[in-house]
Amino acid sequence: MIAEKIIGKLGETSKKVDTLTIDWFERDKKLLRKATASGEEIGIKVEKPLNEGDILYEDEERVIAVEIAPCDLVSVSVSSMKEMGRLCFELGNRHLSLSITDDCVKCPFDEPTFEYLKRLGFNAVKTHEKFAGYIECRAHAHTNAHSHDEHGHHHEHHEH
Repeated sequence: MIAEKIIGKLGETSKKVDTLTIDWFERDKKLLRKATASGEEIGIKVEKPLNEGDILYEDEERVIAVEIAPCDLVSVSVSSMKEMGRLCFELGNRHLSLSITDDCVKCPFDEPTFEYLKRLGFNAVKTHEKFAGYIECRAHAHTNAHSHDEHGHHHEHHEH
C-alpha cells in the first residue's frame, strides 16, 4: 500500500485503529517505508510533515493513523529569564531542535549535551516521552557572505 496524502485526523471511532509509528525526526521525510502495528507494509509519500493522529488510510473496518514514538529527551527546568536565555544560548550553539515552554526546555537526548548542561549547573534530567511542539534548527551552507553567521552558515527555524 502507498499513502500519498493525509485524509483526516484521528478522533473517536468505532473502527479498528492500526497505528503506524514513526520517530519525531522522520515526520518531514518525503519518502518512508514502514510497517503498521499489525505488520502491514506501507510506503508513505506525503508532501507535508506527519503529525500524531494523522489518518493515512481508511475503509469500512479500519483506519491507519500516525503515532509519534516516545524518545529519550533532556528536560531542563528553568526558574528565571536569565537562566532561560543562558540555556537557549548553550543549546542553540549545538544546533539542536528544542521544545520551549515558560519554565522548561527539552531537546533530543545525547550524553555529551546532558553532561555538559549538568556541569554548567542546569537542572537537566533524562526523560522518555513524545517530542512535540519543537522548533527545528537547521544549518545550511550558503555562498552569500551576508547570509553567514560567524560559523559560516545560515539558520532556518521550523516550528512543529
